[in-house]
Amino acid sequence: VHRGRRQRYVEKDGRCNVQQGNVREPSRYLSDLFTTLVDLRWRLSLLVFILAYGLTWLLFGLVWWLIAYRRGDLEHLGDGGWTPCVHNLNGFISAFLFSIETETTIGYGHRVITDECPEGIILLLLQAILGSMVNAFMVGCMFVKISQPNKRAETLLFSQHAVVALRDEQLCFMFRVGDLRDSHIVEASIRAKLIQSKQTREGEFIPLEQTDLSVGFETGDDRLFLVSPLVISHPIDERSPLWDVSRQQLEKEDFEIVVILEGMVEAT
Repeated sequence: VHRGRRQRYVEKDGRCNVQQGNVREPSRYLSDLFTTLVDLRWRLSLLVFILAYGLTWLLFGLVWWLIAYRRGDLEHLGDGGWTPCVHNLNGFISAFLFSIETETTIGYGHRVITDECPEGIILLLLQAILGSMVNAFMVGCMFVKISQPNKRAETLLFSQHAVVALRDEQLCFMFRVGDLRDSHIVEASIRAKLIQSKQTREGEFIPLEQTDLSVGFETGDDRLFLVSPLVISHPIDERSPLWDVSRQQLEKEDFEIVVILEGMVEAT
């Protein structure tokens, strides 16, 4: 029977086909800023990464320039008898470069702070501390984003089709899973969810209700030693949500079975 392609709840590549809408409190995302940045797309993460450093360099460069301007350092350029706050700071561009050298600890030595500028010393300490915090936050964010297991899942293969067949004289819902890499997944576990809208006896409509399909939780068979491809089996017994579904209904019913494989990558 040919059926038109319907919209899936979870795509074949593992992406959840759900879009958040009508979020009335977007500030909640900012309360966990680190996770929000990790969840951003790569182009937005790189933009935030560049802006975080660029804006801090510009901000502190502006403050260094204001200190030199208020002290009169820019009016005494070339005056050997005048001690500026920062040697060889002759404009906003040089103040911006000194800000970069300070925050990144490059320290070329051409522009050097003097000991007769207490406000400059305080600003130097402040920029060093805040710069370390920005480095820790942004580098940590990028490391977590790079180490996400999205690409690792490319070498995890599931069978294209699931089958219902007899195994030990009992009908079972079965599919196959395998790992192509030599680095094994440690403590791998698998579970399955039946997602289907239903109506209760009281008349309540529940959209996309999730029901567990037992794949060996009671016996420990859901804990996989995924060295070679394995066949995962769900027995269709009285406790199974597929117990009352006939073959004809199975072809007509509108439901989705989502299989979730979890574990830790041995290499990381």
